[in-house]
Amino acid sequence: METLTKRKQQDLEIYQQRIEDVIVTLKSSDKGLSQEEASRRLEQYGPNEIKEVKGRPLYLKFLENFYHLFAILLWIGGALAFLAEQPQLGWAVFAVILINAVFSFWQEYKAEKATEALKQLLPPTAKVLRDGQIKEVLAKELVPGDIIIFEEGDYVPADARVIENFELRTNDSALTGESHPVRKVSDPVLEPIAITEAHNMVFAGTTVAAGSGKAIVATTGMNTEFGKIATLTQSVKEELSPIQKEMQYVTKVVAIIAVGLGVTFFILGLLLKDITFNFLFVFVVGLIVANIPEGLLPTVTLALAMGVQRMAKRHALIKKLSSVETLGSTTVICTDKTGTLTQNEMTVKEVWVNGKTVAVTGAGYEPTGEFLLEGKPLVDAQVKKSLKVLSKISALANTAKLIPPKGSEKTKWSILGDPTEAALLVATAKNKMSLEEIYSEGMIRHQLPFESVRKRMSVVYGYPDTSYVYEYADGKHVAYIKGAPKEMLDLCSKVYIDGQAVNLDKKMREQILKANDDYAKASLRVLALAYRQLPEDMEDYSIESVEDEMTFVGLMAMMDPPRDEVKDAVHKCHTAGIKIIMITGDYGLTAEAIARKIGIVEGEVRIITGVDFESLSDKELRDAVENEEVIFARVSPEHKMRVVSALKDAGEIVAVTGDGVNDAPALKRADIGVAMGIAGTDVSKEAADMILTDDNFASIVNAIEEGRAVFDNIRRFVTYIFASNIPEIVPVIVWFIFDIPIAMTVMQILAVDLGTDMIPALALGTELPEPGVMQKPPRSRGERLLNWRVFLRAYFFLGPLQTAACYVGFFFVWFSNGYGINQMVNIGKLDPAQLLTGVGQAAKFTTVYLLSTTAFHVGVITTQIGNAFAVRTTRDSVFKVGLFSNRFLLWGILIEIMGILTLVYVSPFQQWFNHAPVGLNVWLLMFAFVPTLWIADEIRKFIVRKYYPVKG
Repeated sequence: METLTKRKQQDLEIYQQRIEDVIVTLKSSDKGLSQEEASRRLEQYGPNEIKEVKGRPLYLKFLENFYHLFAILLWIGGALAFLAEQPQLGWAVFAVILINAVFSFWQEYKAEKATEALKQLLPPTAKVLRDGQIKEVLAKELVPGDIIIFEEGDYVPADARVIENFELRTNDSALTGESHPVRKVSDPVLEPIAITEAHNMVFAGTTVAAGSGKAIVATTGMNTEFGKIATLTQSVKEELSPIQKEMQYVTKVVAIIAVGLGVTFFILGLLLKDITFNFLFVFVVGLIVANIPEGLLPTVTLALAMGVQRMAKRHALIKKLSSVETLGSTTVICTDKTGTLTQNEMTVKEVWVNGKTVAVTGAGYEPTGEFLLEGKPLVDAQVKKSLKVLSKISALANTAKLIPPKGSEKTKWSILGDPTEAALLVATAKNKMSLEEIYSEGMIRHQLPFESVRKRMSVVYGYPDTSYVYEYADGKHVAYIKGAPKEMLDLCSKVYIDGQAVNLDKKMREQILKANDDYAKASLRVLALAYRQLPEDMEDYSIESVEDEMTFVGLMAMMDPPRDEVKDAVHKCHTAGIKIIMITGDYGLTAEAIARKIGIVEGEVRIITGVDFESLSDKELRDAVENEEVIFARVSPEHKMRVVSALKDAGEIVAVTGDGVNDAPALKRADIGVAMGIAGTDVSKEAADMILTDDNFASIVNAIEEGRAVFDNIRRFVTYIFASNIPEIVPVIVWFIFDIPIAMTVMQILAVDLGTDMIPALALGTELPEPGVMQKPPRSRGERLLNWRVFLRAYFFLGPLQTAACYVGFFFVWFSNGYGINQMVNIGKLDPAQLLTGVGQAAKFTTVYLLSTTAFHVGVITTQIGNAFAVRTTRDSVFKVGLFSNRFLLWGILIEIMGILTLVYVSPFQQWFNHAPVGLNVWLLMFAFVPTLWIADEIRKFIVRKYYPVKG
């Protein structure tokens, strides 16, 4: 029978077993393991450390940047440039590839440090009991069965079952995400629960916040809860960001357009035109290279980098450039509660005292605020007297400390100890009572620490005389008690009302319980406070003798208040079509109260707990996150990652916030992981793509706004560049069909695409978010950078207008030199190579031909200036963002003008780019067309705004 009982005990989870059974299960002893046995187990279980999954070698990561699709297209373009005897162009294209490869590799390399940070959190050494003696060993040498010893400030080196504790509390925030210290006990937990909720277990990677204790190691290394998280984090595969996927798509489209045009015109040239093969080949190669937007990668990089800079000013640090645009695509934000939505500073909000409810203003740990009765400053003398007694108990039945700001580094009040107890101290200070004076009046005789079973704690104070307590007691020994209201009320026989202790009758008891229930419904954390006058000759300060026949004084209701700016940020998200889902380690009702207060949820809400997760299928989970208002509470790292996976499977682009080690898998699985910069662990920061320097949810929303601007800026660049492709392509078509001389030469096309256009195009990548950008829904995964609207605007609206304006200058030169259309057609039938070089029968037309192509080239430049202003906005008038607000663009335009002047008038550039010095009349004519595209697009925007309003 005894053997059967032992077997049953060992079948239980480690946290459910008695201490003696745990020692048997782990084959240890009260003297710990022998050194010989520890060495044997080290070979059996391996070292207590996080193992890193071997990734791709660094040189392969670097080489990958040279053979992705866009890089291959640029390699081909550069090679063709050499074949076309344009070596300068070829080297420039190759330089673009190299610069982007080095930059991209460096960004990726910096981001891959999550596992290294996990390793650093484990302590290097640990105190262990071996052969009955305390020894200090390397933490990696710990094995199951070792008995470890720890005290305040120590890291916990492995998952272990507590077997002895003295006021032991651990900070499990790295594992659970909740910041309040967790009290640890050595008693077995009878019911089966999640192991991380077992209060007789301590976990690797956490710290000892207070007290000391002993524990027997249950699991080490990758088998710990910490190790499981590391495994989850490392198992998450990197995925391409939305902008990286878009770049692949754009590359394919550009390749098809460029090669398609080149091949088409090459075949048509051979069939329809009597020109040399050499000229045709050079021309077609130039056309293909011209249609490859070599500036796209630098522009994307610049747009992302500028977004990074602006986000940094708004408290968001981006680790990976592509993450900037991903933020702009976000459709769902999965956010934790504590510290992100809330201030992570417990605050007393209401007090029940003397039969009245008193509101307390102020938030956080700064002791500024006042007490209000029915919305007015408290003046009731009896309530003030009772409040003074309540405040005194709050200060004395307390182990926390308030730390005022010190020097330039500390800008706000902070605490040592439990946040709940600290909130009581702040409330006392708000009541204009000096904590130092309260402490100096007497001295502590005894403490009865908090226990989860009795749910209260007591401090016995002794006073030199009764003058310090005359308002509520007439003895020199007083016990101050705080704890759970219902349990406290059962032990109270009196209540402090109107300056005296009176019998606690049924009616008053019901009134107190109702007040407590009201606070609980509002998800406030409530503590009851009481005192008891003790006999002066009492020597046995037992629980039974101290905590009985107490006088109830009042209730203090507190909460971790939402950040002031979060409500507006949540509203902004909803307006922008972004769904917010709260995932927290806190209790469901508390989470729901905060969520309702700040507007995350409004209607019927489904709260899914960690226990509920086990019975949810993937389909049920996906349905819940898609179709319901849902809050996830008391969840594990695996659960959080399942939520993220369910959302991604549903086609959402997911941003996830986190600060603990437990958040690392979800942060890495998300499209955009957001770590807390202040409260976050190194692990969460390394696993994340973005770090909030102020731990504020509102900063995420600001970052999303900037992210949307980045995508818009890349689209502006594409629109700008593609519009100029039309005046480059149309002259070839006109030449083929109508025999009008080619209005733009290959070298002039290249001068635009790799020269004058580059700086203004890059400047468009620095535009600020367009007004109303957060009133539009997120772009869907299916929306392309190059969608039909971009094509229509660039190829069929801006481009044709630009081409028409350029042809005005082209024909102006011919007509002003006495040539009509018929003569131009005859000249167009001549070999273009002879027109350019001035040989053969074409020699007499060379000068006027060069002047006309120069005028056309100048027209492209001037109309591109108007185009740059036009594409600065998509819907709103450019006047709304400020005509001259983009200083980079103004400098870019100035450089563009200086560039074309150099190409037209400075030798040898004039000869290289087939120019002739045109007169002032041509410049005046072409500059008159600067506002053409801009004004035309302003009219288009007006029509769009009027007939196609934004539906946010």
